[in-house]
Amino acid sequence: VQLQACGGGLVQTGGSLRLSCAASGRSFSSYTVAWFRQAPGKEREFVVFISWTGVISDYADSVKGRFTISRDNAKSTVYLQMNSLKPDDTAVYYCAAKSRSSSNYFTSNYDYWGQGTLVTVSS
Repeated sequence: VQLQACGGGLVQTGGSLRLSCAASGRSFSSYTVAWFRQAPGKEREFVVFISWTGVISDYADSVKGRFTISRDNAKSTVYLQMNSLKPDDTAVYYCAAKSRSSSNYFTSNYDYWGQGTLVTVSS
């Protein structure tokens, strides 16, 4: 599976962006997909995941109520709608995918990664 993340950009505090993660590969619909982010000088951190069915998802406390993940398996794409953005959301956002039944919250459990897309929120 190859992942291509896009949709990042520069936005003011309170603004919105929608990230997309497009996948190639026939088995995409069977993969759990997550977004992680990495701010300058910090470790990569979990943001949200969505199960292969799209039914189950979970968010980091820092983004709950502001971010929404969704997927369209027919288009092999996962979306991350980000609203009410804050300067603390500034980071490179990475999408990742896995097929193993393992914890969804750790980077080490994901087999495939996109190249990252930069989100900058100005104050």
